[in-house]
Amino acid sequence: MIGIGDEAVGATPLDADELEGLKFRHVTTRGELNELEQVNVESGLLWLGRKRSRTDVLSEAFILKLHQRLFGDVWRWAGTFRRTEKNIGVDPAQIAVQLRMLLDDARHWADQGTFPPLEAAARFHHRLVQIHCFPNGNGRHARIAADIYLQYCFDHPPIDWSAGQDLLKSNDRRNEYIAALRAADGHDYDPLLKFVAA
Repeated sequence: MIGIGDEAVGATPLDADELEGLKFRHVTTRGELNELEQVNVESGLLWLGRKRSRTDVLSEAFILKLHQRLFGDVWRWAGTFRRTEKNIGVDPAQIAVQLRMLLDDARHWADQGTFPPLEAAARFHHRLVQIHCFPNGNGRHARIAADIYLQYCFDHPPIDWSAGQDLLKSNDRRNEYIAALRAADGHDYDPLLKFVAA
């Protein structure tokens, strides 16, 4: 079983039922889990790079498929909405509704030019993290989804989220990122916009 107490600041703990979904029984630490997930994320990014068709990236089906591709080699429940309350996120019964509202808003922002591209992507990312669709991997999934949103809807390059740091480990960059998300929870987007260099 994974050491629940060794998550980085801002990480969402996994409950016993979610841990049962782990496909690798030999994993005993958060570091080992992060390594496995990183390999899976890289595989998911290769899948994204091979996509040729113009996929509707602002659909529930794509959001679920993206999570499954990023984490499905590690977790049986990858690509399915969480069913439990967490230290962050909407009520599990509201996930699909809140996600639909976000996707509709994001489409409107792109179609109407409501925000500059980086601000639209930062707001999209924040809200996706705030909804917290999945038991694990929400931050990484939301960062990748925001970059895809930038690419497909604005023809804009991705955000340099890590700036050479590992956002899965406690460091100044992660602390700045978590603080920016918390400020955005209170409707102050300036720190997040600074973080993404908007």
